[in-house]
Amino acid sequence: MKTTQQIFGKAALALALAATCGAVGAQAQPKVKVGLMLPSTGTYASPGTAIGNGFKLFVTEQGGKLGGREVEYFAVDDESDPSKATENANKLVKRDKVDVLVGTVHSGVALAMAKVARENKTIFLVANAGADELTGPLCAPTLFRTSFSAWQPAYAMGKVVADKGHKRVVTLTWKYSFGQQSIEGFKESFEKGGGKIVKEMTLPFPNVEFQPFLTEIAALKPDAVYVFFAGAGAAKFARDYHAAGLKNSIPLYASGFLTDGTLEAMGEAGKGLQTTLHYADGLPNKKDAAFRLNYAKTYKLQPDVYAMQGYDAAQLYHAGLSAAGGDPARQAEIIKAMEAAKVDSPRGTFTLSKAHNPVQDIYLREVQGGQNKGECQ
Repeated sequence: MKTTQQIFGKAALALALAATCGAVGAQAQPKVKVGLMLPSTGTYASPGTAIGNGFKLFVTEQGGKLGGREVEYFAVDDESDPSKATENANKLVKRDKVDVLVGTVHSGVALAMAKVARENKTIFLVANAGADELTGPLCAPTLFRTSFSAWQPAYAMGKVVADKGHKRVVTLTWKYSFGQQSIEGFKESFEKGGGKIVKEMTLPFPNVEFQPFLTEIAALKPDAVYVFFAGAGAAKFARDYHAAGLKNSIPLYASGFLTDGTLEAMGEAGKGLQTTLHYADGLPNKKDAAFRLNYAKTYKLQPDVYAMQGYDAAQLYHAGLSAAGGDPARQAEIIKAMEAAKVDSPRGTFTLSKAHNPVQDIYLREVQGGQNKGECQ
């Protein structure tokens, strides 16, 4: 007959073995390594923080997981400096061996990130940078954009300005790829609508000495002005334009980055400004309402387009990773699922083109009551 000690001894052994097997099983489920390469200092610090916040918010909503796996973050401040971009991207891809690279605001930095990601076959989620090349000549199986191309909001605004009857327009932007592509998109549709660009002005990034350009605009007396600026530089431009007395005499138009995340800093200068973008405040959909509420509760801030793009970057990767059983190594399955995804975004549902660029609505927005109120174009 077996003693009580023998019976309980075997039970304890069985429990110990079960615990050991559980530990081994847990070890076989490594965390998903997410590399966040975003600006945390400089002109684009605020957009960079918002993208990271949005990404992490979605992960939090999934219980701290993506595709059923726990997440580990690795972060690098890219400083919006293209000269440091390759080195910074390599820190995440080669040193930290991240499964997915997420970034960034500055298009010049994103172009270098794309090269590193392509060479190392790392999935790269473009959560803002609008350089057309990323989903054009530089498109790759592992590169996905959850934001926009420079052409999209700019082309939409060119049509709006032409339809308003403006014939002579001056443009102004920072002299780097996204700014110049934004001008080209605007110019294409504005000229198609019968308009003429009187003068194209540029200044080095991140220069914010706008006064000489404002003086020249006043002298040229165009029907309207179209600009691309974002972040702290956008807020300063709007304030300077208003202070120069131009706002009431020469209408100012822009892609939505002029007023997204900058309205508080603009104050009175922002009122009534019209912009075009793939997101707006107060959209009539349940996803956006939930997103905005959760973001405000979590960060004590109102979300903007950058936060939304970061949120959707996480949402898209989650869709791919879930289809692959949560295993980042099953990259072909992840890519296939991401390509087929129909993303239920706060901006409204969007899909991806063959080049992995969002196929989405663009909104005409007007600053009202401290918000970018919009309607679909």
